[in-house]
Amino acid sequence: MRSTLVLLLALCGGAQAAQPISAADASAALELAKSSDCLSCHSLTEKIVGPAYYKVAEKYTDDADAASSLAQSIQYGSKGKWGRIPMPAHSAFSADELNLLARWVLSIEKK
Repeated sequence: MRSTLVLLLALCGGAQAAQPISAADASAALELAKSSDCLSCHSLTEKIVGPAYYKVAEKYTDDADAASSLAQSIQYGSKGKWGRIPMPAHSAFSADELNLLARWVLSIEKK
């Protein structure tokens, strides 16, 4: 429990001005990522199969539509943005969950 709280506080502290996220939303997004397959392919700071979340946030730093673009990539999958391995679609997420996950990913900075 303590390590989850420390991780949550670290994530909230890294929020970009363009992508604000509350502590409650960050906690909910982390739990959603843990309960799905997100963390099987992604890590906060290290490349696994897909890019580290901080790298995704860096890529979208100057994109005003970053949250909606990323939510769409999560929902429908993507191909060729990060190399040859495609990201599968995650169509089971609701629109609110997609938005929450996208905003959370965009709030992550490399520590």
